Amino acid sequence: MNGGFFHIPSDLQNTYWGLVALHLRLALVPVVCGLLAALPIAQLCVRLRWLYPPVLWVTTILYAVPSLAFFVVLIDYTGQSELTVMIPLGVYSLVVFVPAIVDGVRSVPQETLDAATAMGLGPVRRYFQVQLPIAAPAIIAGLRVATVSSISLVSVGMLIGNQGGLGNLLNDGMIYHQPRLVWLSVIGSAVLAILADALLVLVRVLVTPWMPRGSRKARPVDEPEARPVPAAAALEDAVR
Repeated sequence: MNGGFFHIPSDLQNTYWGLVALHLRLALVPVVCGLLAALPIAQLCVRLRWLYPPVLWVTTILYAVPSLAFFVVLIDYTGQSELTVMIPLGVYSLVVFVPAIVDGVRSVPQETLDAATAMGLGPVRRYFQVQLPIAAPAIIAGLRVATVSSISLVSVGMLIGNQGGLGNLLNDGMIYHQPRLVWLSVIGSAVLAILADALLVLVRVLVTPWMPRGSRKARPVDEPEARPVPAAAALEDAVR
């Protein structure tokens, strides 16, 4: 067990930084897949309003299923593999993404949609070039929640063949009575979640230039601040 603070037991067959990479892969791939699946589902819910309540009900029920129960069901089909961890995380992300996208798309003013239609944008182009850009703040907010949640839940995968990324260190920490391994797992997971959240905040700033970026210098009360309208800005970008 010698070799420095970041040395880990050989039974894990990996380095500490290898576990970090595994943790990120197990956490982020399901989030991306969940987002890609949620986009068409949310669009259907926007177009068919009656569909939204049952979809939301189903995703909420699935989110309430414990990850261990998911593992028991999946392990006969996917074995002790990364898929057994990724599938539940992807399903869990839907309960965040679907409402975030639906609410964001529904917030687009009707006059903006009418203007986009008048400019010749069909339903698909209007969805991707007008509605989604305007809904970007809500979508990224959901992405932040889903990403941090996924990074936190990956550690449960240690229960199925060391598929928990940094969570594998928790198990070995208890086996070898090494608190250092537990701290490496807990602190590492927390740092990854914080860094991922900070990166997504930066992405929001870059992709939504019309949004306020924090406090600004005080202005005289008789000098209002001119701000670009989100809908107008997105529509202008769409027709360029």
